[in-house]
Amino acid sequence: MKNFFNYFLIGILAFIPVVVIAEIILFVKRMMGDAFKMVYNYADNYLMTIALLVTSFLIFTYVGYRVAQGRSLIIASIDAVIDRIPLLNTIYRVTKKIVNMFSGQGSNVAREVVYIEYPKKGLWVPAYVTNKSNNKYILFVPTSPNPTSGFTIIVDEAHVVKSKMDIEEATSFIISVGVDFNQAEEIQKLT
Repeated sequence: MKNFFNYFLIGILAFIPVVVIAEIILFVKRMMGDAFKMVYNYADNYLMTIALLVTSFLIFTYVGYRVAQGRSLIIASIDAVIDRIPLLNTIYRVTKKIVNMFSGQGSNVAREVVYIEYPKKGLWVPAYVTNKSNNKYILFVPTSPNPTSGFTIIVDEAHVVKSKMDIEEATSFIISVGVDFNQAEEIQKLT
């Protein structure tokens, strides 16, 4: 009976990745459906609704292309307007920097992963390098299994060990709580 129950639990755990992907697909489907209903309520015409959604898609694609090229008049105009609004400009600027950091755009791109000793000597955790100043590293230390939560610290360069992992590999390592770790040779560097 115990083996039967264990196999049942293993079967359930095997379907978790499938359920996660299904939930993401259903979420996107709901968002698209809600957007379609919202536009249709204004236009009250299926042809007009589809035309508006296709036009919106093309506009977002064009803006994305221009941003990737480093020059978007639309985004620059929005930046200029929001920059004049107290409090909102700070939230907008910080949010934009964080999005740019993880999307690989902008000057402060976090593409380096290091290890630091935390919470005590002899215990190592991966951290994203978000900025550098002289011999100081500004690090974001993500927590498992949700890499968007964590904390920011400033450490001396002498206290970090550089990793060969990129952001995607480190994020996968954190989300998988260490199961997805392809850099076993790096463990030897951590003493």
